[in-house]
Amino acid sequence: MATPKASLRPWDGISVILGIVIGVSLFKAPAPIFASVEGPWQGMAIWALGGGLSLVGALCYAELAAAYPRSGGDYVYLSRAYAPWAGFLFGWAQLVAVLTASLGAMAYVFADYAIVLWEGGTAPALACGVVIALTLPNVLGVGLSRRVQNALTAAKLVGLVALVVAGCLAPAPEPVPPGDRLGGMGFALILVLYAYGGWNDAAFIAAEMREPQRNVPRVLIGGTALVVVIYLVVNAAYLAALGFEGTRQSSAPAADVLLAVGGEVGGRAMSILVMLSALGAIQGLVFTGARIYASVGADHPAFAALGRWHPRFRTPARALIVQCGVAVAWILAVGTGAGRGTLDAAAQGLGLPAAPWERFGGGFETLVAGTAPVFWLFFLGTGVALLVLRRRDPGTPRPFRVPLYPWTPLLFCASCLFMLHASVDYARGLALVGLAPVLLGVPIYALSRRVARRRGQGG
Repeated sequence: MATPKASLRPWDGISVILGIVIGVSLFKAPAPIFASVEGPWQGMAIWALGGGLSLVGALCYAELAAAYPRSGGDYVYLSRAYAPWAGFLFGWAQLVAVLTASLGAMAYVFADYAIVLWEGGTAPALACGVVIALTLPNVLGVGLSRRVQNALTAAKLVGLVALVVAGCLAPAPEPVPPGDRLGGMGFALILVLYAYGGWNDAAFIAAEMREPQRNVPRVLIGGTALVVVIYLVVNAAYLAALGFEGTRQSSAPAADVLLAVGGEVGGRAMSILVMLSALGAIQGLVFTGARIYASVGADHPAFAALGRWHPRFRTPARALIVQCGVAVAWILAVGTGAGRGTLDAAAQGLGLPAAPWERFGGGFETLVAGTAPVFWLFFLGTGVALLVLRRRDPGTPRPFRVPLYPWTPLLFCASCLFMLHASVDYARGLALVGLAPVLLGVPIYALSRRVARRRGQGG
């Protein structure tokens, strides 16, 4: 049977982190973040604090990934720390809602900007098309998907450098009357931590890294640190070009910076930059997400088809295809009026209220908000898993150890608990959208166990 091939270099892993994390939040979140603080230095401090907390998490994942260098990341750690059901529910929730919803959301961002730029096509068709188009190279080989990811990340970095240069060259900002304050430091930190989300996905591909016990910690820590630097530099460019009040009142600060320097050409360049960022995020999610389901299939006989690697391409081809199908289904269900109507009718048939599609800014924003509590719950579980596995597996070699243990993982767990509370408070009743697939996974796990027992008896 074909197995993962350790062919990825450290830069490939860092490219995945940059591709996933630097999506569209960097172009949308600065305004509400700066609008929630008293001055520019407070805003920059919040971005730095969020980056520091993300680095704390990267240190925790670095120890876990080095000690258990297998594809699947959290799936592996949760299964080993608690029981197989914990990892299974994580993988199931990622497949049916959490990760595939993020894929759909990024695909819609790409489609919306593509329509504005080229004035053609429909958003659902373009969103489905880009997910399918980026799944294909991932099926055909790790080498091809690696080159696609690196090319998209390189193009994104070139665009960000151009944005920073434009911020430095922009004329001095004109005075802007003070605007309303949105929230406080806590609200700003919530937005910042959302913007940093995704750095942990590099752990999903640990088995395909060369010298994983040495390189995966480097990738997680170095990639996250590089994201922090990029975020701080780009936000400094916003402040230099637009001023504090201009930044906190701009719904699209990057577009305003490029428009100030390049006019209409700058506006088109902004659309291309957002599209490149979305493409990089989609490619990274497609590549890493399939490794979770492949690991689930390797351990749970009912999903064995997902665990088979293509003998020629050495990729989890079936997991990639299933992931693509679920993402396309979400795009059609959430991204179209007919799809949302069908979901609402199904919910009402079960005695549940219709989803508040417009409350969170649109269809996929609603779905992402509903699944966020599940994301942070599993994230918290992984942080606790580090503490559990230190006690349970004292003899396991740990090439990398978290500094200042146990305070570092406890700080990471505290930040996850903070975000779990914040996401539940934000989603409220919509949190059931994310909880439903987890609960549905319980009987499916029981069925999988029954299949495993029957196969064991048959053998």
